[in-house]
Amino acid sequence: MGSSSVGRGEAGVAVVVGAGVAGLATALGLRRAGWRVTVMERRAELERYGTAFGIHPTAQAALDRLDPSVGEAVRRRAVPYRHATVRTPDGRQLARLPLERIEAKFDRPELLISRPYLIDALAGALHAHGDVPIRLGEPALDVAALRCAYDLVVGADGLNSAVRSGTFGPRSRPASLATAAWIGTAGFETDRHGETWGRGRFFGMTPVEPGRTNWYATAPQATTADELPALFAGWHDPIPRILAETNPAHWIRYEMRHLRPALRSFVHGGGTALVGDAAHAMTPNLGQGACTALLDAEALARAVAAHARGAGLPAALRAYDAERRRRAQRTAWASRHLHRFMTTRHHRARDALLRVLP
Repeated sequence: MGSSSVGRGEAGVAVVVGAGVAGLATALGLRRAGWRVTVMERRAELERYGTAFGIHPTAQAALDRLDPSVGEAVRRRAVPYRHATVRTPDGRQLARLPLERIEAKFDRPELLISRPYLIDALAGALHAHGDVPIRLGEPALDVAALRCAYDLVVGADGLNSAVRSGTFGPRSRPASLATAAWIGTAGFETDRHGETWGRGRFFGMTPVEPGRTNWYATAPQATTADELPALFAGWHDPIPRILAETNPAHWIRYEMRHLRPALRSFVHGGGTALVGDAAHAMTPNLGQGACTALLDAEALARAVAAHARGAGLPAALRAYDAERRRRAQRTAWASRHLHRFMTTRHHRARDALLRVLP
């Protein structure tokens, strides 16, 4: 099939590899652009684990453009994130997160939504349309064969993307920060939202839904679940309580990694594109992983729709790359450097700087 069916004023046939946020959102957008879309996912079921995603107003608008029903479903289940601070381990306030400025600028607040709810909203919209199959338990073992079979191959398969390595080679690959992140959900609410920055580690708390608090922490990579509470003993309330009252069996641990070096392009030839973590995996410090994935998906679908006639798919992919690559990579760079700033062992100088920053 290849790219021959595109560029003659017709929509084409696409495969999206990966059924996370980036993949499901991309499939929705391409379908809306008139394409026939198939989603492949190596896991046997959709990955609904995880806690809260922050959805910036720009990403909320992208969701509405991808599928208004998904934007509405997210607003029904999400909670607004309006007030949060950065504190020291003894509870002293260092700074406020710019949530009020974000809401004033965009006339809508940042939203927090549980990852399962976002995945279910995206998958539910695809199922409602009824013409976008999600083939579970089907990894992308032969990327070259996919490029021959489909007009467009979209790699939305995460940090260890088979589409990226099979198309761009091994130059850009996951790099470790020697840090582990732990995330979980406490069964009570707190009004102390935001982050607490210590020496070489930090702890964060956000709302996620009534009666529950989303939390996350970082620690040296070798730290075990049994050792984690001791690292935050003596920190301000409710941090010790959160770790004492949540079951370690339900904590999620992952190694913090990012994509290095940055890709020189998010697209290849006239028929392959990367979105989300496959293109620009970043540390979670800015909370922009889901947002950048949604912005990628919407930009790719919009570019494909705009160039469906005339110059065709190669021009669409160039337009997508021009719009998203530098922006996403700047966000990834900023998040990585924020991680270094947050976890520095020179915490006194860091804290003094935070106090004088606007």
